[in-house]
Amino acid sequence: MDQLSNKRRQLLKAGAAGGGGLLFGFSLFGCTKQGDAPANDRKEPPSEKAVGQASTAMTNEQPGLAHDAFIRIDREGIVTLIIHKVEMGQGTFTSLPQLLAEELGADLSKVKLEQAPANNSLYADALLGGQVTGGSTSIRATYKPLREAGAKVRTVLVQAAAKNWNVEPGDLKVVGGTIRHDASNRQVHFGEVAEAASKLNFPAEVKLKDPAQFTLVGKAIKRLDSPAKVNGSAQFGIDARLPNMGIAAVAASPVLGGKVAAVDEQKAMAVKGVRQVLRIEGAVAVVADHFWAAKQGLLAAAPRFDDGPNANVSTAGIVADMMKVSQNTGAIATDKGDALKALDAGPGRRIDVIYEVPFLAHATMEPMNCTVDLKPDGCDIWVGTQVPALAQGAAAKLTGLPLEKVRVHNHYIGGGFGRRLEVDNVIQAVEFARLAKGPLKIVWTREEDIQHDMYRPYYVDRMSARIDDKGMPVAWFHRVTGSSIMARFAPPMVKNGVDPDAVEAAADIQYSIPAIRVEYVRHEPPGLATAFWRGVGPTHNVFVVESFIDELAYASKTDPVAFRRALLQKSPRTLAVLNLAAEKAGWGKPLKPVAGRKLGRGISTQFAFGSYMAQVAEVSVGPDGDVRVHRVVCAVDCGQNVNPDTIVAQMEGGIVFGASAALWDEVTVDKGRVQQSNFSDYRVMRMPESPAVEVYIVNSHDDPGGIGEPGTAGIAPALANAVFAATGKRVRKLPIAEQLKKA
Repeated sequence: MDQLSNKRRQLLKAGAAGGGGLLFGFSLFGCTKQGDAPANDRKEPPSEKAVGQASTAMTNEQPGLAHDAFIRIDREGIVTLIIHKVEMGQGTFTSLPQLLAEELGADLSKVKLEQAPANNSLYADALLGGQVTGGSTSIRATYKPLREAGAKVRTVLVQAAAKNWNVEPGDLKVVGGTIRHDASNRQVHFGEVAEAASKLNFPAEVKLKDPAQFTLVGKAIKRLDSPAKVNGSAQFGIDARLPNMGIAAVAASPVLGGKVAAVDEQKAMAVKGVRQVLRIEGAVAVVADHFWAAKQGLLAAAPRFDDGPNANVSTAGIVADMMKVSQNTGAIATDKGDALKALDAGPGRRIDVIYEVPFLAHATMEPMNCTVDLKPDGCDIWVGTQVPALAQGAAAKLTGLPLEKVRVHNHYIGGGFGRRLEVDNVIQAVEFARLAKGPLKIVWTREEDIQHDMYRPYYVDRMSARIDDKGMPVAWFHRVTGSSIMARFAPPMVKNGVDPDAVEAAADIQYSIPAIRVEYVRHEPPGLATAFWRGVGPTHNVFVVESFIDELAYASKTDPVAFRRALLQKSPRTLAVLNLAAEKAGWGKPLKPVAGRKLGRGISTQFAFGSYMAQVAEVSVGPDGDVRVHRVVCAVDCGQNVNPDTIVAQMEGGIVFGASAALWDEVTVDKGRVQQSNFSDYRVMRMPESPAVEVYIVNSHDDPGGIGEPGTAGIAPALANAVFAATGKRVRKLPIAEQLKKA
């Protein structure tokens, strides 16, 4: 046994002596082979404080095993799952306990989820490679490891009970956190045998339930976090409260890279309740007893800025540069057949078009905020973040403190959408905290939030295809031009010049076309920072691909559904959701008339984030170009569904989120300044405007796909295709409403 294993054993024995129970550490990546990593790179179990007073499973002593998640069972039988995932409305704090309880045999009401502390070397996502919640990976990455862990813990609990009763383990049943021996009418709950179980050897292999035996997975379980969110006890980042805490309103330079030139500190300090005026290179913060005083103080301070090198940046200039750059040959993402030659050879005709999608803001319900208590010997941060370890690392770098002296207290997130994969707000808060007297909470106004966002990139897509004399595509060319988020966020993911996110749902289209070439041209816009936005690559690629497929269908004088069917014979799961959505929507049947308005249906399909989906949108268009979305039918095959109620909610939310962007939203720039500032000019669909959404889930036991983002991607092309069906006007540039005004 090496020194590290001895240290583990001592720690865990101390935990057992302190309070009893069981602690099981397991890996979401799977076991590594002995000798794969040097001892100083192996992962430590969490501290006794982090896991509570509990003992451990013997798997902690297996050489080379990395632990990045833990199951704790206390004497009362409460099961706690310690894992790095965060809850931002997507339902992970219900679905992950469901997965664990299914194989463990636990009472779901007694299963709790605890966010792991910030530690990028200990807690990491099996698909994303870091302590990250995003990319619709929470279920995909944990589906099998969580079930296996639950089955292993159940096995030793049963063995402990069987040993105590001197019976065979096979004679026992596990139901709702209770182990029963029907022959002798005896039973114990998990907590009563947890400590004894912790002393047994855990099995290396376990047999998992057949999906037909599931009692929790696949069931519509009510959200476990709903009661706290309804009664107000749930804590979001913005709810952090500390003694003597100052609350600050912030004004950053309206132009990226600008610097503070002047501040009227005297007028700000004259506002009742104002405590301090803080200034860093690119921003000013006014600290007060409460936010209203801080906001009034900031208005009085009237900060002025030197705009810097991006003072003349405009949307027109950015787009002109992108159009020029998009003519260059790009890095090859897909090259099947000789598409470039096939475009100009053979019967039929060639079709060339250009699509564009705009910069988009996140506009999360909870604006950006961060609370910092910085002291000479440590730093505590209260925030809602998708990347707690990145926040920890950024703060450590700024303060010069050791990583372990920076403690991130993560909270529920009031909307992530990729925005909280960034830590710019944490960096800003820590910078101000270095100047503040006491704990400091920074809260961005909605205007600050929208005008200093990190935006979904602007994309220019050049599309070409040749349809033969039967109207079927024989060649397909797609060149994506846009910012590379991965090059900044995860550079190793960029291979041979291709950003995998920028071409997702374009490089792997499901349609059978003999010759396909997909290229990527990287172009970074000046004056704006870009970042992930609920779906990112697919949110633009599905729009482009499905709109262009629709164009080809009409060019070949073929019904759009029939056209897709003919191209999807080798993709049965995509074909199945297409057929299901079309059937449920009544494709081909007349729509109910709406006086004075033109009616249309549009369809889209997609494969993204491991899930297959089709959407049908029904719209009406008024004489003034006003588009109303009446109904959306969504068919989704996400493999084994864990909680169908969550899937429906994510589809509904994603469709409304995506429809708002597709119809109305764009971020534009003039003189380096973002022009939009609030929901008055960055519109979000209101309740009376929301369509009836019907979601149909394919019954499948395949490995799970993601569901947090796909709904957002599929609605834009369905809407654009519906508008074309209604008006004959093809929308190749979003937002739709803006283009109809110009038509």
